[in-house]
Amino acid sequence: MAEIAYILLCHKDPDGIIAQANRLTEAGDYVAIHFDARARPEDFSRIRDALKGNARVAFAGRRIRCGWGEWSLVEASLLAIKAAVVAFPAATHFYMLSGDCMPIKSAGYAHNFLDAESVDYIESFDFFESDWIRTGLKDDRLIYRHFFNERTHKRLFYTSYNLQKRFGMTRSIPQDLKIMIGSQWWCLRRRTIEALLDFCKKRPDVVRFFKTTWIPDETFFQTIVRHLIPASELRSRTLTFLMFSDYGMPVTFFNDHRDMLLKQDFLFARKISPQAKDLRQYFGALYLEPHEDFPVTAEGHRLFQFMTARGRIGRRYAPRFWETSGTIGGERTLLLVACKKWHVAKRFVSRVRQTTNLAAIDYLFDEEATPLPDLGGIGTSLAKRSRHARAVLRLLFDDIGSDRMLICVDPANFDLIRDIATDKANIRLLEIDCQFSDDYLIGHAQRVGLSGPATSPETVSRILPTIRADVSFESLRLREAKFPGYSRMRESSAVDENARTIASFLDISVETAHSIAATDYLFSD
Repeated sequence: MAEIAYILLCHKDPDGIIAQANRLTEAGDYVAIHFDARARPEDFSRIRDALKGNARVAFAGRRIRCGWGEWSLVEASLLAIKAAVVAFPAATHFYMLSGDCMPIKSAGYAHNFLDAESVDYIESFDFFESDWIRTGLKDDRLIYRHFFNERTHKRLFYTSYNLQKRFGMTRSIPQDLKIMIGSQWWCLRRRTIEALLDFCKKRPDVVRFFKTTWIPDETFFQTIVRHLIPASELRSRTLTFLMFSDYGMPVTFFNDHRDMLLKQDFLFARKISPQAKDLRQYFGALYLEPHEDFPVTAEGHRLFQFMTARGRIGRRYAPRFWETSGTIGGERTLLLVACKKWHVAKRFVSRVRQTTNLAAIDYLFDEEATPLPDLGGIGTSLAKRSRHARAVLRLLFDDIGSDRMLICVDPANFDLIRDIATDKANIRLLEIDCQFSDDYLIGHAQRVGLSGPATSPETVSRILPTIRADVSFESLRLREAKFPGYSRMRESSAVDENARTIASFLDISVETAHSIAATDYLFSD
């Protein structure tokens, strides 16, 4: 049976660290702690005093001051690893955690998972061939020496870097190493850890090289493990579930993320908010339960691969972000209502809600004020929603707990519609074709900023034909695209004809559809 030594790197929340250590050790596992020397001494004293009687807890031999992107994070990890190897001879696996991580499965499930295969779990991709780093420093991370922290000593960092570039002061990468890159959250077998520590003793040149690379926690373990262990015994993934916002910041999980986290194919999740007390209490208790049967979806793994494939962006190598690929879900049905007159579509959707149980959302990709559930920051602006449309829709489906959903879109948002229409999900598109009076189009011009109250009638008369032509073109473009599942209801059509169109679109009875189509104010301006 697997016995896990958790390598816990932390710098805050002493009460949370104490609770985490007690929880993990109560399940029969071990914890080795490195608490950042930058943190308050009284916080570290509280942790030591609270855990000094726990024989399954060890502390790094010394504490160092850690900084993002520095060798200090690798050094802190090595110090905690060495303490764990000596203190816990029965440990079979070593699992890297942060103070913000929480288990999302039981200890029994975690042990069985690790017993199923004798492999190491560490994300590792070819540094030069993969697109894990999209922009910013790449080769220069390695071939120049970085003595300063880019975040805390930006001027010194770039002065040193630029001087080395100017004078051609490059260095060679150790010839026998293939540099790999990946997440710092790994789980390694004991023999891998022991081989890694032995390698560090025998190869001080390699340690010296990584000490002055930039962000070595993403390359040091990943490179050496790949160098020492056969590929057949490696799984290039992490067992800790994490997501990133499009600003490159880790998504923080709160109480209402519980069900979503439970379904992921991972053992831990990062980051759990310190304020999410109910979530922390639930998962803390879950780890100690005998329950070992957890139905999981493939979504978490696909999401991780999706973000990995995107790579990282930005000079500071911020973590990966969402993109427009991925899928909504092949088993789901998304109903799109395209209408230029938003008030008409909203009335239609309101009647649909009144007469069916269908979940429906208004112009979420066109109107920022559209009410949405908490999607972890991805839905806070129109730009984010449109940029990551499929991810937003997938999260909305998860939130409503249904495989059918209706949304409204503006026909002008053709690229979005076209992108969604190619998804594996069952996509249906209903265009509501309205009639447009001159007065309406003039009002539309004012709403979109093409004219104002002071615009002369002559100017308005000149732009009016263009606006009408644009509206007609948007409708024609939808029809000519020949999207699968396309249908159209018209203001000029009889109620019975529109009712048949609605019934087919929504999969409802003609009688129910007739009550929607017969709404007497549906097309009113």
